Amino acid sequence: MTLSRLSELTADPAASFVLIARDGTDSVELLTGDVLDVDLLADIPLTIDGAAREIFAMVPYRQVRERGFVAQDDGAPLRCLVVDEHLQLPTAELLAALPGDPVPLRDGGFDIPDAEYAQIVTTVIADEIGRGEGANFVIRRDFTAHIDVDDRTAALTWFRALLTHERGAYWTFAVVTPGHIAVGASPEAHVVARGGVVTMNPISGTFRHPAGGATKDTLVDFLSSTKETEELFMVVDEELKMMSAVCSDGGRITGPHLKEMSRLTHTEYMLRGRSALDPRDILRETMFAPTVTGSPMQNACAVIRRHERKPRGYYSGVAALFTPNPEGGHDLDAPILIRTVYVHDGALSVPVGATLVRHSDPHGEVSETHGKAAGVLGAIGAIDRDGAAEAREDADAPGARRSLAADPTIESLLASRNARLADFWLNPQGDDLSGPFRGTSAVVVDAEDRFTTMLAHQLRHLGLDVTNRPWSEVTDDELAAADLVVAGPGPGDPRDLDSPRIARMREVVSRRVDTGSPLLAVCLSHQILSDGLGLALVPLDAPHQGLQKAVPVFGEDASIGFYNTFTARVTPGTTSAGSADVSADPATGDVYALRGPHFASVQGHLESILSRDGIRTLERLVSHALS
Repeated sequence: MTLSRLSELTADPAASFVLIARDGTDSVELLTGDVLDVDLLADIPLTIDGAAREIFAMVPYRQVRERGFVAQDDGAPLRCLVVDEHLQLPTAELLAALPGDPVPLRDGGFDIPDAEYAQIVTTVIADEIGRGEGANFVIRRDFTAHIDVDDRTAALTWFRALLTHERGAYWTFAVVTPGHIAVGASPEAHVVARGGVVTMNPISGTFRHPAGGATKDTLVDFLSSTKETEELFMVVDEELKMMSAVCSDGGRITGPHLKEMSRLTHTEYMLRGRSALDPRDILRETMFAPTVTGSPMQNACAVIRRHERKPRGYYSGVAALFTPNPEGGHDLDAPILIRTVYVHDGALSVPVGATLVRHSDPHGEVSETHGKAAGVLGAIGAIDRDGAAEAREDADAPGARRSLAADPTIESLLASRNARLADFWLNPQGDDLSGPFRGTSAVVVDAEDRFTTMLAHQLRHLGLDVTNRPWSEVTDDELAAADLVVAGPGPGDPRDLDSPRIARMREVVSRRVDTGSPLLAVCLSHQILSDGLGLALVPLDAPHQGLQKAVPVFGEDASIGFYNTFTARVTPGTTSAGSADVSADPATGDVYALRGPHFASVQGHLESILSRDGIRTLERLVSHALS
């Protein structure tokens, strides 16, 4: 009955349907219904004629404009399938019914030649990362080709190939609607909301299995890489910013774990917190994953807009399933749209991106995009699969062995990572907000780095009544009424007087200092305060992006996470500057913290998971500013 229903849908060129295979299940879900395109996430019709409805939505990257971020507008629809039928198909029976003949490709190649892509990488490293615009950015290119079979037949063929040969994907899916067909195997649940609990799943680090498959020794080498470890920490920090915006308890970290797939292994954490928000609001505040955009998120969108040749369509967006729950609301399950093939009128497109950091090699990033495209094309059977790399990890292979994640050495290596992280984010935080500064009001000024959401959350745990306001919207009256103003971090050069954002942050900092009103300045704002005190501002030889350091902070050494390209610098041994005490590196003179009459500042991010002494140092600096 259910398989014949799929045959009917496949034969009808106007029919819309979705196939979803979730990790760990032995069935495939078939969703059918009418298509409805809407403008905003708030327009997704969770209730129709007074009745709660199940909705499947394809959310394009351009929806990030709902957060006030920039994006090229290609008109990719926010497409909803209003579910009329939700059927379960046994996977084994479905595989036998789906087409299996390979779909040949012709005219295949990247839309941006290798040399041009390498030049884009070089430009982003020099002009964006090198100027302090952010820690990392993802720039994409598309592999394109043509096919000579019907789009729907190709989609079902590729879906069958993924079910057969890929494992460990969070969702394997095929979305078939008029004019838009997508098939993929997403490894990553971007955001899930069930029963008031929100979960995010930051993944970073990619270990490509060698010929013969992964072994303990090769995996140990991968897990011992400082670069891979720190990249994962940066992604966790970025997603904790989102969690702190939607969860009353800010979010707790568990992990790390291995994400083992057929040809790749990743490392991942799970973030969990409680939220009473509408799932559409949760989705809006978490658009989109830093693993496919960059950080800080707002500036990453601006960098993508400047350097990508064409709009993203659905790449880096999400597929979202809103399901009515017994409590009268809706649960949300939204994997990220990566490792996905799009086809329209015989034209195939596979978007892939490389994550660019300060020390990226342009030719290495070119190779990265080739590898990612080949992985997708091999998985769908469009090119020869790397059978050698998947053989050892194939659960059906003769003599297949247990997951490497269970090996004691691997477990120990993974667990050791948490020794570097802040207990504040690893342990349950509780609901007690009656900290030492209870009854004190604070305004946090966001300078386009949502680290301020994490900072505001920590300040609330110290007892403050906190309001988080963007630099472009906060009023002078709001600032004047606050017991404490926290001038936040942000991207860019603190010396750039032509930037309206930098100019406004300079005004906020100077006014609080001049009036003797309590101020805490963080990162970018610390640099602005330093400049106002006459200290030199210089670019670092090597940016501190996601770097953990133990530094002196007025009589105590503190383990703090840094994300800065510029620093204030004094002559080594300097301990004061005008009315301010200076805490600086004894060898380089890099200024880590300042304190003076009713103000304090810090270069590092006390809210970062890398700041093991963050909450204690934050309490010390706030106490000084308020004293």
